[in-house]
Amino acid sequence: MDAKKVLENLKQRFPNEPEYHQAVEEVLGTIEEEYNKHPEFDKVNLIERLCIPDRVYQFRVTWMDDNGNIQTNMGYRIQHNNAIGPYKGGIRFHKSVNLGILKFLAFEQTFKNSLTTLPMGGAKGGSDFSPRGKSSAEVMRFCQAFMLELTRHIGPDCDVPAGDIGVGGREVGYMFGAYKKYTRQYQGVLTGKGIEFGGSLIRPEATGYGTVYFLRAMLKTKGQEIKGKKVLISGAGNVAQYAAEKVLQLGGIPMTMSDSDGYIYDPDGIDRAKLDYIFDLKQVQRGRIKEYVDQYPKAKYVAGQKPWFEKADIALPCATQNELNEEAAKALVANGVIAVAEGANMPTTPGAIKVFQQAKILYSPGKASNAGGVSVSGLEMSQNSERLSWTAEEVDAKLLWIMENIHENCVKYGTEADGYVNYVKGANVAGFMKVAKAMMAQGVF
Repeated sequence: MDAKKVLENLKQRFPNEPEYHQAVEEVLGTIEEEYNKHPEFDKVNLIERLCIPDRVYQFRVTWMDDNGNIQTNMGYRIQHNNAIGPYKGGIRFHKSVNLGILKFLAFEQTFKNSLTTLPMGGAKGGSDFSPRGKSSAEVMRFCQAFMLELTRHIGPDCDVPAGDIGVGGREVGYMFGAYKKYTRQYQGVLTGKGIEFGGSLIRPEATGYGTVYFLRAMLKTKGQEIKGKKVLISGAGNVAQYAAEKVLQLGGIPMTMSDSDGYIYDPDGIDRAKLDYIFDLKQVQRGRIKEYVDQYPKAKYVAGQKPWFEKADIALPCATQNELNEEAAKALVANGVIAVAEGANMPTTPGAIKVFQQAKILYSPGKASNAGGVSVSGLEMSQNSERLSWTAEEVDAKLLWIMENIHENCVKYGTEADGYVNYVKGANVAGFMKVAKAMMAQGVF
């Protein structure tokens, strides 16, 4: 395999999809050496088959707003690869959603799900509909209209969607209700459901907790711990909130949080009471993070910026793709950051990754460190299949085991000659090899 040739071919066939090209480039560059040790892969053109999704669904979603006006959005589902299990990946509702972004997310999801050790393939979907500023009745009508088409393409042994940006418990509940009505079946076809109707304990917390568990495992390799460390966190959704909660539980000090409008920095740190306020602000009031400084005037709010230029020990990007660029990475290194663990999907640009790796600091890609969410989604699928509900302690213990197992595989495949662990390479190779072997065993089709 010549990674550059494969990438150029994909760019020609699928132009105007930069995020997808970026994700493929990152993976191919790190697996090329291992791939070429297996000439049997090239004989069946495995790499091209792995890069291109199994199928792509695009459809119109028509719904009525509260004023009686008819609105039209686009809906998507990318079913990328099901070599190791049913398609599995989130549904995203955000104005930025397009085909290229979802293809990159589904591609990444395939390797992330492989790393979890659970039998799940990769998929992603969503719509350019934004719940922001919409009433609950409008969100409900949109979800019902969206599921009218999506229901045809999913199922408990086919494709099991979950929540993502813009899709929380409310949206999952509306989608599950619609699916149940349309199919007349009560199935665990969506994860992230409410506890009352088949959801798993620890699911909302899982991605944030998992990111911090992975961070702890990384720090342990250097004889370090989270206790006493100042932590920069971006985002203010589920992932960021629960990452901050776990950091607090382990003795660390969250310093920042952000949303699409800007970030807050609290010089005294975000303690339990302050975090509870953020939980209420974002989950109940659905307000903006800038309101934090009205409640806690010692903190500062910086509009239109990311928190990466503040001084701290650890950075956890938990917002969205490409939020941490090369300039920000240089600032983090200069300010003495020793570890960066991604809680979002591809939040770090390729240039920024190079900065971290050249500085030999601990850096983990999202497919490894943010795999906690999809891991507990997989555990929710198991509970639904068994018609059982596990305790929070059981789920949390399984989550911790999975994240530590992912870390071990990253170290196994990513340790370089000088002892530095290239977690990007480790995660990509470990995830790839499992999917590749499964594809080889199942023939060419």
